[in-house]
Amino acid sequence: MTIALSVIVPVRNEAENVLPLIGEIHAALHGRHEFEIIYVNDGSTDDTADILAKACAEFPELRVIHHEKSCGQSAAIWTGASAARGEWIITLDGDGQNDPADIPALVDVALGSDDETLHLVAGIRAKRQDNWLRRVTSRIANGIRQWMLKDGVTDTGCGLKVMARIPFLRLPCFDHMHRYYPALVIRGGGKIICVDVNHRPRLRGVSNYGLFDRLWVGITDLFGVAWLLRRIKRPDIKPDS
Repeated sequence: MTIALSVIVPVRNEAENVLPLIGEIHAALHGRHEFEIIYVNDGSTDDTADILAKACAEFPELRVIHHEKSCGQSAAIWTGASAARGEWIITLDGDGQNDPADIPALVDVALGSDDETLHLVAGIRAKRQDNWLRRVTSRIANGIRQWMLKDGVTDTGCGLKVMARIPFLRLPCFDHMHRYYPALVIRGGGKIICVDVNHRPRLRGVSNYGLFDRLWVGITDLFGVAWLLRRIKRPDIKPDS
């Protein structure tokens, strides 16, 4: 059965954030749209799995998928999208820093458009609630990425996005691809609309990403994506005479 929206939340060791975030997502969408919430447990070693099992009894919209071992955020999102029933998928981080109250505004843009090539509504964090070092390195990385990829998006690191599911599943799938959704969408012929969203400090748990690990991976991936974009060819179709 196809429904309107599938909210996909990848998590790894976010036991303290599971129930508060599910409650906020449910409050943001209940009574507005037919929806499901898909949590992809990416090999957590804490109590995340147990808490998700209990949450299923409270929230009938909740579905849970477990990875045997951690495969990364991009793989978890892909797992969720592959299992989703919604025409549109909504992604947000499982740490609580994305605000579910922003979801309806992005959904309204997606559902209100008559442009069938609109494949991505991307959240842009208006006021980053991270430490100064992370904000500075992110600003530098985003500038380099825009210069190389020309995707026109100032903040690809925001986890809150609304994407058309079928076009999403046609994108090339690779590790860390979630950092490059805008460039990949444009490569596939889709259009993007950006919307400012709230950003909150992390209140519980610890980040799964190290600053310098993320920087090094981002540099190597950036050259790979730039190579991929240069290889795209779209033949002009000759009309029937």
